[in-house]
Amino acid sequence: MRACNWLIAALLLPTMALAMPKEARIPGGVALIPLTGIDSEQAPEVRYGKNRVMVVPGDSSGWVAVVGIPLDAKADETQQLTLDQGGYSFRIDDKQYESQHLTVKNKRYVEPDPEDVKRWRRESAEMAAAFTHWSAPPQPTTGFTLPAKGPFSSPFGLRRFFNEQPRKPHSGLDIAAPEGAPISAPAPGTVVAVGNYFFNGNTVIVDHGYGLTTMYCHMSHIDVALGDKLDLGDPIGKVGATGRVTGPHLHWSVSLNNVRVDPLLFVDGQ
Repeated sequence: MRACNWLIAALLLPTMALAMPKEARIPGGVALIPLTGIDSEQAPEVRYGKNRVMVVPGDSSGWVAVVGIPLDAKADETQQLTLDQGGYSFRIDDKQYESQHLTVKNKRYVEPDPEDVKRWRRESAEMAAAFTHWSAPPQPTTGFTLPAKGPFSSPFGLRRFFNEQPRKPHSGLDIAAPEGAPISAPAPGTVVAVGNYFFNGNTVIVDHGYGLTTMYCHMSHIDVALGDKLDLGDPIGKVGATGRVTGPHLHWSVSLNNVRVDPLLFVDGQ
C-alpha cells in the first residue's frame, strides 16, 4: 500500500512546484537546471558524475534538477548531467573561500596514529554509505530550519589549517551553541547512521530523500537510533565537544548527491 501511495504522489508531482533552495553556481553551491524537452509524468533519472541527482517539479510544467556542486569543482570545467534522454551542461563561477587557523591540543587529531587511521577509514565507509543512500518519500525536502540556536562560528567552505597544517575545506556550518543545547530535526527524515566517530565525535546522519542528507557532529548526547523516523522539530541530541573540536558547538552539514554544500542555501532568510 505504501508503494502505491508513493506512485500516486510521483504522478502528481509535476503540478506541485516546491520552494527551491537558493541557487549558487559555485564550488560548494547548488545549481537548479531546468530539464527542458522532458515530457514525462514521472521524474527522469539524472546523474552528476556517479551520483544520482534530486529532480523536482518546476514552477511550470516540467522538471528541475537540484544539483550539489563539489567544493573542488573548477570554474573552467564544464559540468555535465546525464540521463537516458540526453545530457545537460552548465558552467559555474569561481569562489575563493577564506582561511581559518585552529589550534588543536590533542595532537592525535592532527597526526593520527595507524590505528586511528584504520578506524577513520571504517567510519568513512559507513558515512559514505549514508550519503549515497537513495530514498523516494512522497514529498521531496528542499528547505530546512536551523537545527540549533546560536551564532555561526565557522561558515561553510573555509580553507582550514589545524596547528598550521592544511586540511580539507570546512564542509559544514558550525553553530556555537552551548554544551547541552538541544538539536532538532530541520525537516522530516530517517536516521541512516549513528556513531561515535574519530574526528566527528558523536554523530547522526539523517536521510531526507532524493539524495539529500544532513549530518550532526560533536554531540554530547544522541537521542535517536538507527531507522528512526523524524518529523520537523523532533529532538536529535544535544550539543557537545566530542571528536576534533576546540570547544562546544554543532557541526551541521548538508549533502546533496553525495556532495557537501552550503547549508544556508536551504535555510529561508539566511
